[in-house]
Amino acid sequence: MTTSPNVTRLISVRARKSTSGAEAYFQEFPELLENLPYPSIDAVIDALWEAYQQDRALFVFGNGGSAALASHSACDLGKGTAVNGNRRFRVLSLTDNVALMTAWANDQHYSDVFAEQLRTLARPNDVVLAISGSGNSENILNGLQVAREAGARTIGLTGFNGGKMKFLCDLCVVIPANNMQLIEDFHVAVTHSIFINLRDRIAQASGNG
Repeated sequence: MTTSPNVTRLISVRARKSTSGAEAYFQEFPELLENLPYPSIDAVIDALWEAYQQDRALFVFGNGGSAALASHSACDLGKGTAVNGNRRFRVLSLTDNVALMTAWANDQHYSDVFAEQLRTLARPNDVVLAISGSGNSENILNGLQVAREAGARTIGLTGFNGGKMKFLCDLCVVIPANNMQLIEDFHVAVTHSIFINLRDRIAQASGNG
């Protein structure tokens, strides 16, 4: 299991000098950029490239803002990598079937909304990407556990110190911050970086790069 190195100091939003308002928030970006776990992000790109080459499926999920990012990322990776007739990447966001999610939540428990979908869908060597700011949401942990039982490769995108999910992930990208908004900002940037790199690899492999 590969995780990010231990972070000695988590970055949080704080006022610097006499700056106030919007600028105070954005002043934290350069320091956080310097401390992003770039080798871990590159490892995720490699893992998704391998999954694409082997025609494996990718399942993405999260709660709240991370649920929206799961949909966004699935759109990028599923449609955005469809370059000039190349083979498509099979990507599905588990947050998008409202009827199925609410059925599992109502009839069983909300902690099972992702796990039960993965019991049906996940196959050996598929890839599961879980997005969680805290890394401790029960339904995220349950989903990762079921994915591991199915023989899927598990990837996490989280913040703070990684939470419990990093122990269930083969690869885990931990944003070194203790402010949820900063974490979510950089989750979007990381998923865009992954998408762009994967799109370029697919385009080059199909002779369209």
